Amino acid sequence: MTLGRDKITGVLLAGGQSRRMFAASEGGGDKGLLELHGRPMIAHVRERLGAQVGAIVLNANGDPARFALLGLPVASDTIEGFVGPLAGVLAGLRWSAANAPLATHIATVSTDAPFIPGDLVAQLTEAVVRDGKAIALAASGGEVHPVIGLWPVALADDLEAALKDGVRKVLRWTDRHGTVVVEFPFIEVNGRRIDPFFNANTPEELAEARALLG
Repeated sequence: MTLGRDKITGVLLAGGQSRRMFAASEGGGDKGLLELHGRPMIAHVRERLGAQVGAIVLNANGDPARFALLGLPVASDTIEGFVGPLAGVLAGLRWSAANAPLATHIATVSTDAPFIPGDLVAQLTEAVVRDGKAIALAASGGEVHPVIGLWPVALADDLEAALKDGVRKVLRWTDRHGTVVVEFPFIEVNGRRIDPFFNANTPEELAEARALLG
């Protein structure tokens, strides 16, 4: 089995409520739209992921018009109630099946991780092919990142059933299907050694990302 770019749909996960970033504000917001080095943070993530996949879609809830300037299709959760990242994975699987019929897998990343590796998808697909597992998840510094992974479109029905049964934890579901964890080394950005999956989840972390891009 080989997995070329046309076999993989990129999914930018922005369906969460960003409570940690906007805890002090009344209206909340989308952390992916916050400015980072002159562009929305999500634009950095899109650029890095887009070079590694075929089609690409944004998973977000609410009015999709707020993302219009990005020029991306938007797929909202198909399971209501903000049930966690697996709902975003499912939305990506359903969108890919309907709009990118050649794709057998989706690759998901969070929109607050602007430094994702340029070989992320290649490493995940290589691991799936090599180990014969269904799902690949990224890790760094010994920590697994459950929202950054490679998922087969064929598991959409199973995932939907699991969510309707109350499954919320990513690893609880992935363990059912065979998962390979792929460890990524730390990277250097402007002279600093950082986690490639550094995520700007709080105002302080966003300030750090801005400093890194200087």
